[in-house]
Amino acid sequence: MFELLFQYFEQKSGLTLSTTEKELIESTFKLKRLRKKQYFQQEGDICKHMCFIVRGAARMYSVDDKGHEHIIRFGMEGWWLGDYESYMLQTPTRFHVEMLENSDLLIVPKEHMERLIETVPAIAATIKVIDKQSAIATQQRIHAAISLSAEERYDSLVKTYPAFLQRFPQTMIASYLGITPETLSRLRNKKTPH
Repeated sequence: MFELLFQYFEQKSGLTLSTTEKELIESTFKLKRLRKKQYFQQEGDICKHMCFIVRGAARMYSVDDKGHEHIIRFGMEGWWLGDYESYMLQTPTRFHVEMLENSDLLIVPKEHMERLIETVPAIAATIKVIDKQSAIATQQRIHAAISLSAEERYDSLVKTYPAFLQRFPQTMIASYLGITPETLSRLRNKKTPH
């Protein structure tokens, strides 16, 4: 169960975890199993845990005052998910995190993660890498949303996250891209050789 998490920390940090560090991680993270359509968090909750997805997939989304869903992020094996703002500031979240498949999650509360960051160099190094990657990804996503056409956003998604197209329903892909399902269908048909 923990092997994927150990590999993740070692790969991101470039450091090797000792047996003691692995035991500390195992004693700190807890396994949480959620079924498809169950929520890890809902709007208004305070995000007390971040989750590392060992098996399964999820989406993080908000609902506007007209009832339309807006997908902010997807998550799958080897990804973290949870509202980082709510987690860090301990404020109510605007987002839902819903499982799209039966999922095994390793979860960690904020205060325990902070202790691990102080104690395990590989985790501290990983957090620095994740923070950089997250800042870059957020900037790219904002740029795409305000500057790119629907077709350019779709092409970028195909290039960056091709697994999304196999893993997630078309209506959710459209929501993630900020386009209608009909526009997505047209783009896919245009790109698919006949």
